[in-house]
Amino acid sequence: MGQKINPLGFRLGTTQSHHSFWFAQPQNYSAGVQEDEKIRNCIKDYVQKNKRTSSGFEGIARIQIKKRIDLIQVIIHIGFPNLLIEGRTRGIEELQMNVQKDFNSVNRKLNIAITRVENPYGQPNILAEYIAVQLKNRVSFRKAMKKAIELTEQTDTKGIQVQIAGRIDGKEIARVEWIREGRVPLQTIRAKIDHCSYTTRTIYGVLGIKIWIFVDEK
Repeated sequence: MGQKINPLGFRLGTTQSHHSFWFAQPQNYSAGVQEDEKIRNCIKDYVQKNKRTSSGFEGIARIQIKKRIDLIQVIIHIGFPNLLIEGRTRGIEELQMNVQKDFNSVNRKLNIAITRVENPYGQPNILAEYIAVQLKNRVSFRKAMKKAIELTEQTDTKGIQVQIAGRIDGKEIARVEWIREGRVPLQTIRAKIDHCSYTTRTIYGVLGIKIWIFVDEK
């Protein structure tokens, strides 16, 4: 039987590292993980509400969190500059105040920084969002997957695999469809592979999108 594992967890400590950097005692570990999830969800909700376009496209590649005793540093990697901050001078301050309010942390200061991603369509989260928007607009799933692969080929990636599962095109029975271009060596630990799992709600039900991108080999 095939035992599935997250490519990031499989490579931790060798070619890839955590998206959250902090230390906690065993009894406080679960609270720290929930705290991270709350911060990420709060940022995504804020971006969804305050973005300029109404396309449903967030464009967040990943959110890194670094915690110290008196400081929580959050680094948002975004793909497109027109989404949340660049047109508004007080954008980062507003976002920071919003997260701090929901977070209810008195003892620790929150610091948010934003980094622009060079190749947005080389990031699996942004590609998954792109496919989700296409599926919501009733575009054929094959067309959406092929277009996503075309966008990725413009970057320096070596291979990509896209998978969609659920009631595709509104069919009565759920199924899994996937397409691969180039090499995606999932069992090679020295190969750096970016992975994301994304859920989108359509009028037919929930669809799951998974993307694996083979970035580089050390």
